[in-house]
Amino acid sequence: MAALSASADRYSRRPDVVRERRTWLSIPASYLVILLVLAITLAPMLYLIAGGFSSTAQLNTDPNSLPHPWVWGNYAAVITSSAFWQAVYNSALIAVVATGLAVTLGSMAAFALSRYTFRGREALFALFIAGLLFPLNTAALPLFLLLQHIGLNDSLLGVALPEAAFSLPFTILILRPFMRAIPGELEDAAIVDGATRIRFLLRILLPLSRPALITVGILAFVQSWNGYLLPLVVLTSQNHYTLPLAVTNFESTYTQDTARVFAFTGLSMVPALAIFIFAQRKLVGGIVGAIKG
Repeated sequence: MAALSASADRYSRRPDVVRERRTWLSIPASYLVILLVLAITLAPMLYLIAGGFSSTAQLNTDPNSLPHPWVWGNYAAVITSSAFWQAVYNSALIAVVATGLAVTLGSMAAFALSRYTFRGREALFALFIAGLLFPLNTAALPLFLLLQHIGLNDSLLGVALPEAAFSLPFTILILRPFMRAIPGELEDAAIVDGATRIRFLLRILLPLSRPALITVGILAFVQSWNGYLLPLVVLTSQNHYTLPLAVTNFESTYTQDTARVFAFTGLSMVPALAIFIFAQRKLVGGIVGAIKG
């Protein structure tokens, strides 16, 4: 009997041993996949940045080698260019206005859709989410005609307002479950203490929803910063160009100076990359909280 029990214990432990071996085998494979994806993602970016430190003659002769010698003049010329800083200002202004409108209006809509019960609530939520199904390409011509009719063509506000509208669906999609997961007892206690629903929203709900607000703010800002089609349709004056349009215009102007085009394009990526690097934890936390909600 003792031998049988020992044999049974040995066989019962075997799945744990197999599972442990699979875990140890899967760790190197996971790291290999991560390194492969990282290399595919970073290689073009590093090539672009390194190309900005080369000369155009060197890129034409040996485009795959490291800069030798390193040429700092390309980045210096871009940084001292007024056109670059004007494009940075235009992109930042549009992104800030679009993000502010998207977060403000999206939080108000998410509050109503998460804390109020009324007929047609889910249908209204589905209508907002349906906006994710329609890309900007399908609305470019109607938007152009509408902005032309109200006099907002070739203006920064004419770009910021539609970008805020296109950011509303995912803003509501993330904020609604986050706000819905906050216990109703907090709202009841606030109302008993004399707080109105608006005060509950401003003083309690929005501070508790801060991770989700930061997440939607980052997503809206980066989407607006990287927007290309809408500024291309709306803006015609070069002093109104955003960074993506300025990159295209710079490339067409300095077609023969490849190294300087690389430098201009590399510097235009810095703000969006900096936002993602410094806010990645908050971004992930907000998305996870919305999924749990």
